[in-house]
Amino acid sequence: MKRAMRLTACLSVWFAAAFPLCAYAIDEKKLVDMTYAFAEDTLHWPTAEPFKLEKVNEGMTPQGFWFASYNYSGSEHVGTHLDAPHHFGQGKWTTDQIPLGKTIGPGVVVDMRRRAEADPNYQLQVVDIRTWERRHGKIPRGAIVLMLSGWGKFWGDRKRYFGTDQPGDITNLHFPGVAKDAAEFLLKERSINAVGIDTPSIDYGPSRDFVVHQTFGKANIPIFENVANMDRLPA
Repeated sequence: MKRAMRLTACLSVWFAAAFPLCAYAIDEKKLVDMTYAFAEDTLHWPTAEPFKLEKVNEGMTPQGFWFASYNYSGSEHVGTHLDAPHHFGQGKWTTDQIPLGKTIGPGVVVDMRRRAEADPNYQLQVVDIRTWERRHGKIPRGAIVLMLSGWGKFWGDRKRYFGTDQPGDITNLHFPGVAKDAAEFLLKERSINAVGIDTPSIDYGPSRDFVVHQTFGKANIPIFENVANMDRLPA
C-alpha cells in the first residue's frame, strides 16, 4: 500500500512538471463533486455500520505543541461508494485490483427522473437507453454510464431515500434501479467500463436477489452508488 501511494505521488509530481500549465488551467467552477461528505449522520445501507469519527486528541500537549489525531470507522456501503465486482462476483476484482482505466471513460447520463417520479420502484429499461441514444448518439465503448433518477433530492431523509427509516430493515425498501435486461444490454451491446446511480443500490429497492449486482459483478464492472450532483452533468 505504501509503495502504491508513493508511486501515485511520483506520477502526480511528474505530470505537474511535464504539463505545468495544466495544474493551473482547471476552472474549478466547472468541477462537479459527485460525493457526499462523511459524517455520523451520512446515510448508509440499513444493515451496515454507520460512519464514526472518534477524537483521540485535539489540543496542546504537556510538551507544549499542538497535536490532533482521530480514529474513523464505517462500512463499505456508507455515503457515495464503489461496489467492487467481488461484492457479488466470486473471484472477481476487489477494489485494489480494479485497473485505473476501468474508472476512466466518456461519461453518459441517462435521465430516468420522469419514470422514477411516477414509480419509486422503477427499473431502467433497454428502451430508456435507446431513447437516450436517439437523442445523443450511441453510447461509446468504454463509457461510464450514470443513471439519473432524481433520488438525490431525498438525500439526508432516510425514510424517503430508502423507503423506510427502520434500522436493519431491508424488506420495505423503495427506490429506483436498473433492470437486468438493461444491464446485459450495456455489457454485451455497449461494452461499458463502469456504471453509477444516485440511489442506494444499482438494484431497485424491492430486489431480493440483487441480480443486477450479480450481472455486473460477474463481468468485472465497478458500480458507483449514492452518486451526488448527477443533475449538474450534461447528458
